[in-house]
Amino acid sequence: MKILILPGDGVGKEITSEALKVINLISKLYSLNIDIDFGYFGGIAVDKFNSPFPDETREKIKKSDAVLLGAVGGPQYDNVEKEKKPETGLLDLRKSLNLFVNIRPIITFKESINYSSIKKEFIEDLDIVIIRELISGIYFGEPRGFNSDFTEAHNTMRYNQTEIKRIAEYALNLSKDRSKKLCSVDKANVLEVSQLWRTTIEESAINYKDIELSHMYVDNAAMQLVQNPKQFDVIVTENLFGDILSDLASVLTGSIGLLPSASLNENGFGVYEPIHGSAPDIANKNVVNPIATILSVAMLFQHTFKRVDIYNHILESVKMVLNDGKYTKDLSEVEFISTSEMGDCIIQKIEELYND
Repeated sequence: MKILILPGDGVGKEITSEALKVINLISKLYSLNIDIDFGYFGGIAVDKFNSPFPDETREKIKKSDAVLLGAVGGPQYDNVEKEKKPETGLLDLRKSLNLFVNIRPIITFKESINYSSIKKEFIEDLDIVIIRELISGIYFGEPRGFNSDFTEAHNTMRYNQTEIKRIAEYALNLSKDRSKKLCSVDKANVLEVSQLWRTTIEESAINYKDIELSHMYVDNAAMQLVQNPKQFDVIVTENLFGDILSDLASVLTGSIGLLPSASLNENGFGVYEPIHGSAPDIANKNVVNPIATILSVAMLFQHTFKRVDIYNHILESVKMVLNDGKYTKDLSEVEFISTSEMGDCIIQKIEELYND
């Protein structure tokens, strides 16, 4: 087992440091032979190699089974040329590894739902999975760019049937293993791309007679996620819509600092990362919530190494810490613990659970 850690920028180093504690402990408890390596990615790679995704890191990825990514970006890179933007490196990473499926679980912890702005009865025991197509759509479509005097710009939203069928099959199979409900989100009343998306999803679902398939326009889906989130189980959608909806859904849990993600290719290789950004305003202050990154580690064991038992072990440990009233600043402005203290608390619970 070889894991490559790319701390990235901003709070990335702090959150991956806490995640590494978990990896090392799990390795020890379960007698796993896990080899850890580190690489440069994002703004820090631009500073050192003049590229957000340098060749050195590409070669390390080829020798790894999975990647744990912290976060990328910062205001100092806002005005650099496109090729040097950290976000360009992120898109390149996803495309070059063919990470077509992005999995974003939206789980509420009963121990922290009081910190959500949504009423408790609407979000208690919430368990949604958003499946986002990750390597096509408007983020990758060509042509794109500015006109000669930068007074006009254009982007292209583009999908083909093969790309849609691939993500549809993943979402349908996931739905089969859950409550057999799948909601496809699009904007088929306006966009031709969404019309193709909808018909292709329907064609793919023909062989899944036991799946209850529904469709919803993205603007309504955003409203319904806040008004009545429990109606959803698995949501499948395209790149841009999935990006926005999963960030919106973070308000349901109480903090974006609780939400992990996995990006996978057809071979099971995965890049695992929290859905939040680099948060440069709180970097190096020991206040960022590391739970999303630690749960991303749990997803790494679940999906790449097929260790659902370890996933459950880490998840239950996080729940126990929150149940003890231990919160970082994003969840409690009044009484909170630091990033490193949260990592230590989770480590302690992992050991306690293992020894029970």
